[in-house]
Parts: sequence; structure tokens; C-alpha cells
Amino acid sequence: MKDPTGPRVADLPTGLRTEEPAVVGRHGAGAARGSSPDPAVAAIRVAVRRALAGLPPAGPVLVACSGGADSLALAAATAFVASRLGRPAGLVTVDHGLQAGSDGRAAAVAGWAGRVGFDPVEAVPVTVAGRPGGPEAAARQARYQALTAAARRHGAVAVLLGHTRDDQAETVLLALARGAGPRGLAGMPARRDLAGVPLLRPLLDVTRAQTRDACTALDLTPWQDPHNTDPSYARARVRADALPALVAALGDGVVDNLARTARLLAADTAALDDLAAAALGTPQPRPDGTPGVRDGGGLSVPALAGLSGAVRGRVLHAWARELGAPPGALSHRHVDALDALVTAWRGQGPTALPGGVRVGRRDGRLLPVDLGGPAPVR
Repeated sequence: MKDPTGPRVADLPTGLRTEEPAVVGRHGAGAARGSSPDPAVAAIRVAVRRALAGLPPAGPVLVACSGGADSLALAAATAFVASRLGRPAGLVTVDHGLQAGSDGRAAAVAGWAGRVGFDPVEAVPVTVAGRPGGPEAAARQARYQALTAAARRHGAVAVLLGHTRDDQAETVLLALARGAGPRGLAGMPARRDLAGVPLLRPLLDVTRAQTRDACTALDLTPWQDPHNTDPSYARARVRADALPALVAALGDGVVDNLARTARLLAADTAALDDLAAAALGTPQPRPDGTPGVRDGGGLSVPALAGLSGAVRGRVLHAWARELGAPPGALSHRHVDALDALVTAWRGQGPTALPGGVRVGRRDGRLLPVDLGGPAPVR
């Protein structure tokens, strides 16, 4: 990308306006020559540099930017860091069409991005209505589809997302309220591959206050999304009421501790996932004579019974997905029912899974059951 240090004025509408050309110079070249950048600006640049260091050398990165403080601070830091690393950087802003004037705001973000040197720049409209799930889930699905499609169009090596430590803490609280297991409590991963595109979250160790401070230091006025304070959304209620109440009751360390819990559980979950993948990939029998999990077209009940519950549940979940059960519809109740065929066998019939999949037990194995035939269980 171009080095964004020229004397160009970011002519943005209210909510995204900058008052002087310094918006370009400051986030492109730091503060005045010989001086240090604002601490919040520096922290975000360090986070971005670390994220970019692990990427393949060839290919651009794309920043997902709504114009809010988190993504705007991320975009400014990426403009600075990428230009100094010699890496192309583009920006994508998604217009969900959920509010009056959303197209104008998306155009303003895109215009600012082009002026400060991002290339390519896209403002992508999406349709949220008619998608499954609630409004938050539908908007998220539409947004990620747009981002991954843009990444493929431009050959991007990654898309950078602006989620902060505060977002992570809110995610953990929401997962607790849903009764989620370790995977849900692990929160948002720093990296997630979606449709073959790496999605990176460089700011999970950066606070929301830091992104706001960075925008102030760079003379950037972010857009305030009214959905973030709309009590009809669960995350907005957690942000406005639940998390502040916990901080008031338990101290300022609550946000950090919730985010730390997510990191610890993410590491444990990854280790258990590796054990489950190894178990599911082991042929029958193993070289040492012990039974492997795979047995013909099914899974060996004795081998499954020999696994710890945490690993066995992951094996059953992965196998159900192999059989065609949609991941988004596959819940802990389905996995528990499969587990009962192993650990609480009383001659029960097949277990029904999402996607029209049925699994029964026969001759010491779990096997998919043909919907057109009798249930082969005994």
C-alpha cells in the first residue's frame, strides 16, 4: 500500500469526521518526528505487527472496518505497520442495511480508507433479512460471508477483525448464560480459518478504552453504532448492565480475568481436540493390539468406552459431522445421546441427529442407520 503520510484531508461526515490533515500524518508516520506515539496507539501497532508477523510474505491483508472505534483504531494501526513492512493492505466495510444512512457511512469509511492509502477498498452491501437465527446471528453470518468473499477476490492472506479484550469478556459471559461448554467459554480465537480464509483478531489483549484513546490521539472521530446500546440485543445488555455490575461487585480485574479464562480454556480445548483427532484417525486395531476407534464404517464401542469423556465427546461430535450433521445444528444433546449408546446402553433405538442422520449400535459398533431400512441395533 502507499505510505499514508501526504497532506490529504479526510473529509468525513459527522460521526467519522477528522478536523485536520494530521489524521493521515499521525497514523501514517506516528507523532512528530523524533517523538513517541501515544501509548494506546503504540499498543495497537504492536498488536498488529505481531499478527502480521505470522502471515505468508506474499499477498495483501484486509481490515474489516465498520467505522467504530475498535475497527477504526485497528485500521489506522494497520496502515502504519503494513506500509513499514512493505505489505499491501486493503479495507472492507460491510453495509448491513439495518439503519437509515448506513450506505452513506459505509461510503465515508471507504473514502477515508482510500485517502490514507488502503488498496483495495470495498464497501460491500449485504442482505440480512431472511437468514436463519436472530438478528445478531444473521448479521454476523452475512458479514463474514462478505469478508471471506472479498478476501478470495483479492487474494488476501488474512482478514483482520477489531474485537477487543472487552468483547472477549462479554463473549465469555454470554457463553456462561447459555450453559456453553469449554469450547464456548474459550471465547473468540485469535485466529480462525473460515472458508479457507484466516480471520485474525489482533486486539484481544487491547481494551476498548485503548481503541478510543487511540482514535482521540489520531484525531479520528468514530461512528457510534446505536445497536451497541440497544437493550433488545443480549450483548448490548451485557455491555451496559451485566459486565459493569460485575466490575462494581468484584473489582476492575473482572474483564482481564474473563479474557484470561478464555485463553486458558482455548489452550485446553485445543489439546483435547488434538487427542480426539488422533483417536479418530487411529486404525483398528492399533499396532500395540489395543482397539482403535475406527471400525469398518463405524466406531468401536470398546475403544470409545476406553476414552475419557472429554475426548470421547469430541470424537462423537467430529464423527457426526462426517456423517453429514450440520455443525450449526449439532448440539450437546445430540452428542450426549450418542454417548449414551456407548456408556448407558440399554438396547435403545437409534439416535436422530440433525440433517436426517441416524446412528445405532450393532455388534459392538456405532453405525449410521439407513433411513429406509430397519434400525440395526442390538
